[in-house]
Amino acid sequence: MDQTFIKETFDKLDFTSSPFAIGDYENCTFTNCDFSGTDLSEINFLACKFFSCNLSLAGLHKTVLREVQFKDCKMLGLRFDNCNKFAMSVGFENCILNHSSFYQTKLKMTVFKKSFLHEVDFTQCDLTAAVFDLCDLAGATFDNTIIEKADFQTSVNYSIDPELNKIKKAKFSLTGVVGLLNKYDLDINTDI
Repeated sequence: MDQTFIKETFDKLDFTSSPFAIGDYENCTFTNCDFSGTDLSEINFLACKFFSCNLSLAGLHKTVLREVQFKDCKMLGLRFDNCNKFAMSVGFENCILNHSSFYQTKLKMTVFKKSFLHEVDFTQCDLTAAVFDLCDLAGATFDNTIIEKADFQTSVNYSIDPELNKIKKAKFSLTGVVGLLNKYDLDINTDI
C-alpha cells in the first residue's frame, strides 16, 4: 500500500543505498538528498521543493511532477519524457540538466533560471511562454518545438532553426539572434 507524506522535510538522505518509499509526497521539502540512479517511478510529487539534491539518472517512469521546484540541483540525464505528462509543472533555478530529455513534453510557462541545459532534447515540446533566464543551451535540440512567446533574451549558446520550429513572438536579444542563423554558416560580426 502506498504511503502519503504531507509537509515533511527530508534532509541529507542518501536514497542510493536505502530505497525511496513509493507513495504521494505533498508539500514536502528535500534538501541535500542523493537520488542519483534511484527509481522514482510511479511516485507522485505535488507542490514539492528540491534544494541542492542530486537526481542524476533517476528513473522517472510515470512519475508525477506537479508544481515541483528544483533549486541548485544536479539533474544529469533525466528522462522527463517518461513522466506522467498530465498537468506536469516544474521550475528550475541554478540546476545542471545536461543530457536530459523533455521529448514531446508540455512545458508551457516553465521557468528555467541560471541553469545549464547542454544537449537537452526539447524535440516536439510545447514551450509556449517559457522563460530561459541566464541559461546555457549549448547543443540543446529544438526540432518541431513550439517556442511561441518564449523568452531567450538573457540566454546563450542556443541554436534554433526558425523553419523547423514555431517561434512567433519569441523574444531574443540582438546578439542572440545569431543562434537563429547557425544553419546558414554565416560570418556575423557582433562587434560593430
